[in-house]
Amino acid sequence: MSTPEERVAELGLTLPEVVPPLAAYVPAVRTGNLVYTSGQVPMVEGKIKATGKVGAEISLEEGAELARICALNAIAALKSNVGELSQVARIVKVVVFVASTPDFTQQPAVGNGASELLAEVFGEAGKHARSAVGVASLPLDAPVEVELIAEVR
Repeated sequence: MSTPEERVAELGLTLPEVVPPLAAYVPAVRTGNLVYTSGQVPMVEGKIKATGKVGAEISLEEGAELARICALNAIAALKSNVGELSQVARIVKVVVFVASTPDFTQQPAVGNGASELLAEVFGEAGKHARSAVGVASLPLDAPVEVELIAEVR
């Protein structure tokens, strides 16, 4: 069985550097056997990948891909806290915020981009409870933001 880090590589991905906080917070906090990540926007190499609202400038498919990038950034924040991703016993909860037009109602489909990546990386332990909600705006005009809670060993 391959490690989560090996599965990231098998997917053709690289864990990025942890996105520096945009304000007064830290990327991840551990309390007991839970790690909470701060919300992660779709930053790639220090720049926001796309801006705008899903349902206007951003398509549902683009939104799902951006959610995948957010989840990869959340995995990096998680790893920075626990050292090795094999320490993750389970992804417990994921929250996906989608900056969307008032008539857009496919937030769960956007969130699938994040959820599917977590299942690919962590297998059964990556299957989680989730909320996907529409919001008026997000930091940096990001279309998507993802946070997660993980149980660790």
